[in-house]
Amino acid sequence: MKKLNVGLIGCGFMGRTHSNASRKVTNFFDLEYQPVLKAVCDIDEARAKAFAAKWGYETIETDWRKLVAREDIDLVDITVPNDMHQQVAVAAAKAGKMILCEKPLARTAAEGLKMVQAVEKAGVPNLVSYNYRRIPAITLAKQLIDEGRLGRISPLPWQMFLQDWTISKDLPQGGPGLWRLDVKVAGSGRDGGPPGALH
Repeated sequence: MKKLNVGLIGCGFMGRTHSNASRKVTNFFDLEYQPVLKAVCDIDEARAKAFAAKWGYETIETDWRKLVAREDIDLVDITVPNDMHQQVAVAAAKAGKMILCEKPLARTAAEGLKMVQAVEKAGVPNLVSYNYRRIPAITLAKQLIDEGRLGRISPLPWQMFLQDWTISKDLPQGGPGLWRLDVKVAGSGRDGGPPGALH
C-alpha cells in the first residue's frame, strides 16, 4: 500500500474527527493508500504536542505556512475556523498538495470561487468533508421533502447550528468552539445580497 502523508491544520474537535478517520479508514475500505499522520499544526505549541502524542502524529508545526511548504506532506487537511479556509487552501493548491477541507468550504461564494479556481489551476485532488450527508436521518428528511410530505420548504436567510454545545462556554465543545456563532469567522453563506437572499 502506498503511503499518503497527511498534514493536519487545526487541533479542535474536527481535527480529532479527521485524525480518527485517517487512522481507521483502511479498516473499512480497501484502499490504494495508507494515511500516515505526518504533521499536525496549531499556533499553540503545547496543544500541538499534546495532540500529536495522543493521535500519533510524527511531527508538529506552529505555523500553517511551514506545514504547507513541507516536501514530506502530500495532503493538507484543513480543520481550522472557516475564516482561514480560503487562505490555507489556496496556499496548499499552489504548493501542489491534495486538499481535504472541513465544511463549509468558505464563508462566502466569492471565497469559495477563489478556492475552486486555485485547485483547478493547480490540478490537485480536493474534497470538502460533508460528514453528515449520508447519515440515515438526513437521507430520510430528503426523501420526505422530495415526496412533498412536509409541504413547501423555504430556505432560511441565516445559518444556524442545532448542536447544544453552542449554548454554553462551559460545555465540552463550548468555549473555543463558540467561534461558530461569530459571522465574521464562520460566515453566513451570503455575499451581501438583499435581506433574505441566499447565495
